[in-house]
Amino acid sequence: MRRRLLIIGNGMCGLRLLEELVALAPSRFDVTVIGAEPRPAYNRVLLSPLLAGELTAADVELKPEGWYAEHNITLRTGDPVTALDTDARVATLMGGDRVPFDVCVLATGSEPVFLPLPGRDLAGVTTFRSQRDVDTISEAAASGGPAVVIGGGLLGVEAAYGLMRAGARVTLIHLMDRLMERQLDAEAARLLERELSTKGIQVLLGTKTHAILGDHGRVDAIELDDGGRLDCTLLVMAVGVRPASSLAVVAGIEVRRGIVVDDSLATSVEGIFALGECAEHRGACYGLIEPGYEQAGVLARTLADRPARYEGSIPAASLKVSGVPVFSIGDFEGDGAETIVLRDQQADVYRKLVIRDGRLAGAVLFGDTSDSLWYRDLIRRQTPIAALRDVLAFGKAYAEAA
Repeated sequence: MRRRLLIIGNGMCGLRLLEELVALAPSRFDVTVIGAEPRPAYNRVLLSPLLAGELTAADVELKPEGWYAEHNITLRTGDPVTALDTDARVATLMGGDRVPFDVCVLATGSEPVFLPLPGRDLAGVTTFRSQRDVDTISEAAASGGPAVVIGGGLLGVEAAYGLMRAGARVTLIHLMDRLMERQLDAEAARLLERELSTKGIQVLLGTKTHAILGDHGRVDAIELDDGGRLDCTLLVMAVGVRPASSLAVVAGIEVRRGIVVDDSLATSVEGIFALGECAEHRGACYGLIEPGYEQAGVLARTLADRPARYEGSIPAASLKVSGVPVFSIGDFEGDGAETIVLRDQQADVYRKLVIRDGRLAGAVLFGDTSDSLWYRDLIRRQTPIAALRDVLAFGKAYAEAA
């Protein structure tokens, strides 16, 4: 008799787990997938070009509904799980239905952080996390009014770019002294700021919002800590995400920052697993998609009774801003380490490679990321690079030719 597998969450990591299971153990489980959003899994990484009008909703769809049926997977969307009984092995949905299971995977992802500012409930204040957010932002941007994005991290930069392409006049404000400080060193961040400014996006660093202002229930400005004011008919908060772990908390599953998992992605309750942005492994919560994909591969093997062990990921970030690709991985700051820097100001190309103990430990690429996968593999495989030292900055093809 096949066991009943329930996957709570139909995001990118939940879908990757399904794909891995279809390949490894297609007949092992009766699978039910429950997604909170009204549409099947889509590529969140592409929300910025979707907002910019460079892609359509069909372009970001990952699998059509027919794919689930083809593989005997029951898909339910738009009816989220509201309670999880780990003793009775039953999940209760918002609509009242109860779904029994033998094994459960929590792939609930993360939720956007909403700054606790006065006026945050005004119409026109939104986050940038879902297709629904893109629809809301697109409608507001169509008016051509000024827009403000709070947050200069990965999400904020992508939101600002998408808004600019959608026709809005955009101001991007960030509390820190440089953009994307978690992914870029100071020089790459300055290049990114210059690129955004060239495209008409006003960037204000070291800036903190004090309050959101508006009459008749709608935002019309924000007040800054220094007393300044920025007019806006749309305010996008992109100040980070937190693991969506409330379901696990109520169910009595161990949660710290995220849902605590071991090297097999098992939680503190037998038969309950977690992966992706909702999971915390060895004290780390990864807010990026690639670690979630790596976890999906390990968990699929675990569920298929094959040997597997997840030992953590080396975070990497990749995006394209105004047509300019940016990539970073690992120890990109390189404090106290040897660094190799390549600058081509005419071509707007910048590369910084960090070397520790004769191995590549981190990299930042701006303007040309064609060698990003090669650098990533060198880091992950801990390849000695002494023989490549003099040509490393010029990329894979040059190094192999040399």
